[in-house]
Amino acid sequence: MISRQLAEEVIHLALSTGGDYAEVFVENTMKNTMILTNGTMDSAVTGQDFGASVRVLRGTECVYAYTNDVSRAAMLELAKKVAHSLTGISQHSGITLVERYNVNYSPTLIVPSSMPTSIKVDFMRKAYEAARSYSDKIVQAVITYKDMDQKILLATSEGYFGEDRRIYTSFAVRAVASDGTMSQTGNHRADIQGGLELFHMFSPEKIGRDASQTAVTMLYADASPVGELPVVIANGTGGIFFHEACGHSLESSSVARGGSIFSNKIGERIATSKVTAYDDGTMPGEWGTLNVDDEGLPSTKNLLIEDGILRGYMIDRLGSRMMGMPPTGCGRKESYRFSPTSRMTNTYIAPGTDEDKDIIGSVEYGVYAKLFGGGTANPQTSAFNFSVQEAYLIENGEITKPIRGATIMGMGVEALMNVEMVGKDLAFDGGLCGAASGSLPVSNGQPMIKISKLVVGGK
Repeated sequence: MISRQLAEEVIHLALSTGGDYAEVFVENTMKNTMILTNGTMDSAVTGQDFGASVRVLRGTECVYAYTNDVSRAAMLELAKKVAHSLTGISQHSGITLVERYNVNYSPTLIVPSSMPTSIKVDFMRKAYEAARSYSDKIVQAVITYKDMDQKILLATSEGYFGEDRRIYTSFAVRAVASDGTMSQTGNHRADIQGGLELFHMFSPEKIGRDASQTAVTMLYADASPVGELPVVIANGTGGIFFHEACGHSLESSSVARGGSIFSNKIGERIATSKVTAYDDGTMPGEWGTLNVDDEGLPSTKNLLIEDGILRGYMIDRLGSRMMGMPPTGCGRKESYRFSPTSRMTNTYIAPGTDEDKDIIGSVEYGVYAKLFGGGTANPQTSAFNFSVQEAYLIENGEITKPIRGATIMGMGVEALMNVEMVGKDLAFDGGLCGAASGSLPVSNGQPMIKISKLVVGGK
């Protein structure tokens, strides 16, 4: 990408007007997307993202610029422009970069670019046939295959010089069921940080059938009840609850500026003693795992909540300076076009001690949220709102009939204090999280949990 010598020159020039930290980020990313709609290849797109960025910090000031020209002249000119945004005298006599190798938490077994497109299309067709043959009510099935191969080089004024490679593969099915008067949609997906070994772990046929099962089940579901009810959230996809209701409020991008409901609350109780939570970027193969973050820091397993007590935040370099706390290896960005900020990696509620059957059995009348749709949250207030793609009624301690149109909403600070039971079976679900530094792969996890009361809305 660029030589160690050029990186040293760029950093030295970027610090020439008083900056106290600088980094160079170079990226070469290949992306592939194929979409199969009703058995016909709808689109197949391949793209490359190539460029570099330079960032300088001075105290809590941040200056950032990027280019897609990585020639020596262009890189030095970029560094000069960034430096000229600050005024002062250099505090650095010179920078010596030392090449380092990062631990590899997610070795790729089958690199997607090494396999013919026909194999990927075959997986798509298998999922399509399974989805359409599930029921004569399925009127459409859309299969989406994506892979991304991101190669980066990072150099920092702390002396770090290293490369990393991140390969992601994603496979999703959207099925639509109709009875002629109304329709319902089911979405299922599988994601790994890795390659086509995805299909050794997840059957494309099962993904297709699961999407159709959700669509058909919801087609014949009753309308969701409304009101304040106990809600049991399934493991796996239910992890989006913690991500939205609490996770964003624990990122230093909001905490450091006092814009989070959890600012300055380390050591305070923010949840019941049932809740212990982590953000762990070191989990092998998980969608949000990092060998090294986009600020040249190693990924960590970061304890956020311990038995209901707030123990930590997710902190990037800038947030670290503002908060007087060490960074936690979660400075992330979508590409060289963005400046990094604190972002989640693999965020989850740890397993508890309750049996799933006992959790369901404890509810006289409530909602079982099996599969979530989209969600939003406000870090300042912890208000959240989720659509539930697949939900069921719980009556007298048993899951009875499916319900549709359910939404759950509330305040994260209240919901965490209403977590009554936490199951043993931890599972994860991947997705893309959008924020100030772009759209990033994250993984959300939890066992089954029971929240004693949430506002449930319906259509």
